[in-house]
Amino acid sequence: MFNFFYNFFIELLGSRNKRLLKSYSKSVSRINLLESEIKLLTDEDILQKTNELRLRCSNGESLEDLLPEAFAMVREAAVRVLGLRLFDVQLIGGMALHNGKIAEMRTGEGKTLVATLPAYLNSLTGNGVHIVTVNDYLAQRDSDWMGPVYKFLGLSVGVVKGGQDPLDKREAYKADITYATNNELGFDYLRDNLAFRVEDKFQNNLSFAIVDEVDSILVDEARTPLIISGKSDESTNLYGSINSLVPNLNIHEIPIGKVNDDIDATRLSLLDIKGNSLGIKKIDEALDISKEANCHLVEIDTTTNPSTCQLIIPGDFTVDEKSKQAHLTEEGHEKSEKLLERAGLLSSGESLYDAGNIRLMHHLNSALRAHALFKKEVDYIVKQGEVVIVDEFTGRTMAGRRWSDGLHQAIEAKEGLNIKEENQTVASITFQNYFRLYEKLSGMTGTADTEAFEFQQIYGLEVAVIPTNLPMARKDLPDLVYLTQKGKFDSIIKDINESKVKGQPILVGTTSIETSEYLSSLLKKKNIIHRVLNAKYHEQEAEIVEQAGKPGTVTIATNMAGRGTDIVLGGKFNSLLSSDNDKSEWEKLNQEVIRAGGLHIIGTERHDSRRIDNQLRGRSGRQGDPGSSRFYLSMEDNLMRVFGDPEKTKNLLSRAGMQEDEAIESKILSRQIERAQRKVEAHNFDIRKQLLEYDDVTNDQRKVVYKQRTELMSSENISDAITSIRVEVVNQVIDDFIEPQSIEETWDKKGLTKALDQNFGIQVSIHSLLESDHSLTETDIREYCIDRAEEEYREKTEKIGLEVMQNLEKNLMLRNLDTHWKEHIGALEYLRQGIHLRGYAQKNPKQEYKREAFEMFSDMLDRVKIDTVSTLSKVQIRKPEDVDAVRSSGKPLKNMNFNHAKAPVIASQKNRSSRDTVDNKSPFIRKNPKVGRNEICPECDSGKKYKHCCGK
Repeated sequence: MFNFFYNFFIELLGSRNKRLLKSYSKSVSRINLLESEIKLLTDEDILQKTNELRLRCSNGESLEDLLPEAFAMVREAAVRVLGLRLFDVQLIGGMALHNGKIAEMRTGEGKTLVATLPAYLNSLTGNGVHIVTVNDYLAQRDSDWMGPVYKFLGLSVGVVKGGQDPLDKREAYKADITYATNNELGFDYLRDNLAFRVEDKFQNNLSFAIVDEVDSILVDEARTPLIISGKSDESTNLYGSINSLVPNLNIHEIPIGKVNDDIDATRLSLLDIKGNSLGIKKIDEALDISKEANCHLVEIDTTTNPSTCQLIIPGDFTVDEKSKQAHLTEEGHEKSEKLLERAGLLSSGESLYDAGNIRLMHHLNSALRAHALFKKEVDYIVKQGEVVIVDEFTGRTMAGRRWSDGLHQAIEAKEGLNIKEENQTVASITFQNYFRLYEKLSGMTGTADTEAFEFQQIYGLEVAVIPTNLPMARKDLPDLVYLTQKGKFDSIIKDINESKVKGQPILVGTTSIETSEYLSSLLKKKNIIHRVLNAKYHEQEAEIVEQAGKPGTVTIATNMAGRGTDIVLGGKFNSLLSSDNDKSEWEKLNQEVIRAGGLHIIGTERHDSRRIDNQLRGRSGRQGDPGSSRFYLSMEDNLMRVFGDPEKTKNLLSRAGMQEDEAIESKILSRQIERAQRKVEAHNFDIRKQLLEYDDVTNDQRKVVYKQRTELMSSENISDAITSIRVEVVNQVIDDFIEPQSIEETWDKKGLTKALDQNFGIQVSIHSLLESDHSLTETDIREYCIDRAEEEYREKTEKIGLEVMQNLEKNLMLRNLDTHWKEHIGALEYLRQGIHLRGYAQKNPKQEYKREAFEMFSDMLDRVKIDTVSTLSKVQIRKPEDVDAVRSSGKPLKNMNFNHAKAPVIASQKNRSSRDTVDNKSPFIRKNPKVGRNEICPECDSGKKYKHCCGK
């Protein structure tokens, strides 16, 4: 009933998207009316028109008022420079982008050209526009293609790429339009906030960003923070030692049936570990047998009379494939301790969970994950002696990227490779928080509607579905579901062969390198010529994609979605010209493919996300071309195994007489598959949302620190600020020994005398001072100490010179801020890893994290002030070059790694920490609640205040 009324009102009033498109259509009419007028302008007139629009914008005319003229000019420029006229639907897409929305446009609808419309309009304000792509190749390609249009209109264009010369990069950022990858933009933001001079920074105002493949960047990669890290002092030997122990631990398969005391049967047919019958036993007798054998009693079949149970040896650790985590069982805990003792890594009588052994626990957990959850050819490949991560969404290798938290080293140990040192985080940010820094954000993609809720919740972005220029002609055939993988692949080979004979080009999409190479081996056995496009062969990507549209061509692609290149029916026209083929030859091939039915898409299994399945389908049927798609599934597919209920369905179908090579088309199964995908999507959304909620705490603190850094770098002189901080710090030190408004007898005069000398170089006896003048009050002492600190500082300034001291103040403050911030990031990460345990104490982990993170941040800022004032008071500067030594000692950009690493899954972390043995470089971690210095000492029964007792 609800659906009936909902559909009735949608039909009556129109959906939000329809109303949006209707409002944009009015502007399209105004642009079309201006087209004939703009056509009459000369090339010089168009340049002059740009200057006129800039002037009108600076005089207060809104961009909305300028939009029709600006869009009409871009349309004319595209015609004159590229020979392409923007369609009306492309103008609508441009308006959606200008209004800060996500434009969902199908593959082949010209998203790259659409971006020129809002980019030109928004550049009139004088602020740069960033167009974001997923890789350097696309950034350069789109810049080369669209650059002449912008230049024709009088705009400058730049490209930001990895490994670029800093001078070239700064010039690129100064351009009106800048093409860049999401990674490079994020890393440059972090680099800017590690710089020591304003002139070393790259980015200016973050005004407007247009994100291409927005779902890939803002959804798929949202869980993977950008991290700049440096080498830590951690020894790599322990990874190898732990790795050699892991093969002795067995995975614990979680039983499907009831276990031990949960079994309801009073009599049962008992099988031993190997499946041999032990006869009919009473339940109590069977339980006794299982305990003697150190096994679990598991009910494996309830259809027999009596029910059948088997003795199962318990495993040593369990794995959670959803969150990619591993956890020791009780048996595994005991076995691990024995193995570690024998290896000399754990002392006799010690527990793996002792505070001093947390480092061992961390390494063991990383090794278990490396062996049980991260698979070669699926999650990574080994290339030239290094572990190279494979992007699970695009299938591309991510050279130079490393998993954090010791996982990468554990995988290197597993593969017998040279183990590199673990990294220490210097700066990090998530894409979620980076892109929210822009004043205005928009994006383009072919598949955003399934993630519309997340875009709205996280980024406040609305999805506008833009209609296609020509009707969609692709046929999406129903899924075929098989009992086994073998039956599924046999049918895929048959479909490929039949389509090839017809002359159709075929694109086969797989979800892993392993599957693509398995399918390739099957095709080779059938002598079917084909090309493989995956992370191993991405260097040949452009050539493979160019040929993928030729008649009868078979291309296997791992996560083809997001490759950024259209597959043209008949093959790429330019490539044919370079092979001395003329236009008529290409048209002949094009028509041959169209008659055969267009590009045929075959999916070898469903991806975790429906959106990526849609992206694969979207490679076919571009610009009204014919095409077809079909997914082949089996009950043994990973998605069904992890998130569905395959055994139940498989048994049901087997009993119904379904054979291995038979396929079934069923709405019930389709719904089950969709439910499994929705479970994964909801699970991943929860992870991204939770990551953001925790990272928002860090982000608020990051903004404060980076704002302070910018102000420090921009200031020529911070002497007034240092003076103010010095007064604050001196008073804080005095507070530790003289309680405000207290009597003299309670003052710790000896302690204050020592502290003044240690912190500020003030050599004075507080006891003698008071003896010489009994009328001195607490306020007098404070004023005297502050005056002495100022006097000492003035004398030092006079000795080394005012300019040298001012440079020293600035550089020292920056160095201390960076050093303490780096340690604070590590401390927050450690805090986050164990915060879920607060839930057992009936406390909200997120609220506890916010509270404790705020306390730690306040402590950090206090330490920055104290260290700066104390160092300035004691440092010896003999020549101006010593100031440069101070600056370079804190410079963090030597031997840095730039990683886009997996973020930890907070909700599922148990018994996991990367805390190593504490040394003097370890970040500050508060294990117990903070005790105020004026509170009664909680550590003994003296009744004294903490600062006068154990807190001295």
